[in-house]
Amino acid sequence: MLAHFWVAFAAFFAALLLGEWQMYIRSPLHDWIGNPELYYRSVTAHGSAMGYVFPTLVAMGFGYAIVELSLKQALVGKRWAWFGFFLLAAGVLIAMAPVSMGLSSVLYTFYPPLIGHPAYYIGIVLVVVGSWVWVALMSVNLHVWKKANPGVAVPLPMFANVAGAYLWAWTSLGAAIEILFMILPVALGFKTTIDAGLARVFFSWTLHAIVYFWLMPAYIAFYTLVPRAIGGRLYSDTMARISFVLFLVFSMPIGIHHLFQDPQVGSGIKFLHAVFTAMVSVPTLLTVFTITASVEIAGRLRGGRGALGWVKSLPWHNPMMLALAFSFILLGFGGAGGLINMSYQLDFAVHNTQWITGHFHLIFAGAIVIMYFALSYDLWPHLTGRGLHAGGLMKTQLWLWFVGMIILTFPWHVVGVMGMPRRMAYFDYSNPAIAPQAITVVLSFFGGLLLVISGLLFIIVLLRGHGGARVTLPEFRFSQPVHAVARVPLALNGFALWLALMIGLSVVNYGYPIGQLMALPQTSVPAVPVGGHP
Repeated sequence: MLAHFWVAFAAFFAALLLGEWQMYIRSPLHDWIGNPELYYRSVTAHGSAMGYVFPTLVAMGFGYAIVELSLKQALVGKRWAWFGFFLLAAGVLIAMAPVSMGLSSVLYTFYPPLIGHPAYYIGIVLVVVGSWVWVALMSVNLHVWKKANPGVAVPLPMFANVAGAYLWAWTSLGAAIEILFMILPVALGFKTTIDAGLARVFFSWTLHAIVYFWLMPAYIAFYTLVPRAIGGRLYSDTMARISFVLFLVFSMPIGIHHLFQDPQVGSGIKFLHAVFTAMVSVPTLLTVFTITASVEIAGRLRGGRGALGWVKSLPWHNPMMLALAFSFILLGFGGAGGLINMSYQLDFAVHNTQWITGHFHLIFAGAIVIMYFALSYDLWPHLTGRGLHAGGLMKTQLWLWFVGMIILTFPWHVVGVMGMPRRMAYFDYSNPAIAPQAITVVLSFFGGLLLVISGLLFIIVLLRGHGGARVTLPEFRFSQPVHAVARVPLALNGFALWLALMIGLSVVNYGYPIGQLMALPQTSVPAVPVGGHP
């Protein structure tokens, strides 16, 4: 578990530094570097590490911890877990080597006709296969536990954990199919053309649902760590389970809303995906209600009275309480921006502008990552056997991340509305047409600087935890619901129904555009190798 977390946080901090460098060289604070490839090389490494390596390893490490802590059984298949870890680690090294050499500056989205070095794609495939080992182990461990405990309700942390694993297994198939059967044959020199439109549809299969895979550890922390950490109880175990299965169902058939401007997909399918994108708000709103109610319970148990008196009674000195509040605020702003992105009409105004960058960072780097910090702080003493006595430093770190994320992303939304395109290596701010945008880029740079400082403090807190005194810890507890759970409905104690719905909706929403594009003749275009490789 510690191996997974440390490789995840190493990738996170390296990518954080690359992101800040990108902000610096795009700002008027630095002269044009003269070579845009360096910028896109950095974006590729930053996005690949943050999007594929960091959250996957956090989910895997947290998932293994959940098995042992919630099921109270040793992890079945530990050797396989190490195999998956080393496979993933090898994939990271293989993928990043050509990126660092400038041979795969294709960004982290697999959008042909740009084709990188084959080693980049082979490395990404190994990362995915390594994570599939984790998926299999989560399923096996749940099966072993259920066989030993027939008819007993699966503990909520494990139920949510397995839901996230199944979601990842299904959504990663889209990018896997695209890489294995479309991109790699070209990258290896067996073909010179590629169907870019079809490849983009396959990637959209993964592109948005992966966000909910990143989100799962944060939501598990919402439901199973926060109420206990702040001295309260979970408002409803049932609503929690419903939220996780709804994510499983509605996260998948929505990715084509990223292709609203692509001509190869018809408007009817785009409208269908817009509708299902809106449906993802249901488990999110259920979560906001349930967790807010759970927090209110904690406040009232601490003596809070009146309509809002419980808010003042909350343990605001507690890093978990602080992280939750910051996460919800960032989720609110990011979700509001997402309503614009999912609208077939309004998306035209912000598509491929800095607005998208701001929205994405608010959701992932903001609302999700700040809970990664919190769950790490909560688990660390139980993983190391040593005390983690740095409450003031933890709070400072969380405040810096929250404020830095606001300063980083809000200007991006502003210039997005003004029309600034994203993924541009250079802007000539002497041009009067874009000169007013210069100040927003400078603000974002300073926001990013706060994030780098926060990330460094996070690493320092965890390292200090390794050097702390050994302590005798009580048994790790997850949050308990207000009403004890003896039995739950069969549908909320397993996944057969929800997996059938997830697969069925995916087939309905993706089957037609994929089938139609595969049937069309002469849709391939010449591939464009990046970095001078064959």
